[in-house]
Amino acid sequence: MLLQWTNYAKRLGDKGFRIMESLLLINDPVLNGTTISIELPNEGSKLDFEKEMNGLLGHLRGHLHNHNINIEVIVNENVSIKKALNDQDRYNRLHEINPNIDLLRTIFGLDINS
Repeated sequence: MLLQWTNYAKRLGDKGFRIMESLLLINDPVLNGTTISIELPNEGSKLDFEKEMNGLLGHLRGHLHNHNINIEVIVNENVSIKKALNDQDRYNRLHEINPNIDLLRTIFGLDINS
């Protein structure tokens, strides 16, 4: 299934439909029985995907010889809030990742607040 999915995406890319190609290749679809689930980042991507979904379904059903295949589109809008970090916050985060950073700070005589 994944091979035919990728072949269809490459065929769209060759025809100049780069946005649809990138939507198909954004992540790997998951096959659950005869339902293929694809996760997209936003509603706009879902609308673009649904315009081309009939062609994709026809391709998959024909090449996989299974006319019961359906596609389920899942929108995952995980919005991560980026906040500005000060020097102490950055140091604390680096210290969590690698506690040896404290050793480097003392060896080189570095001060966080300078």
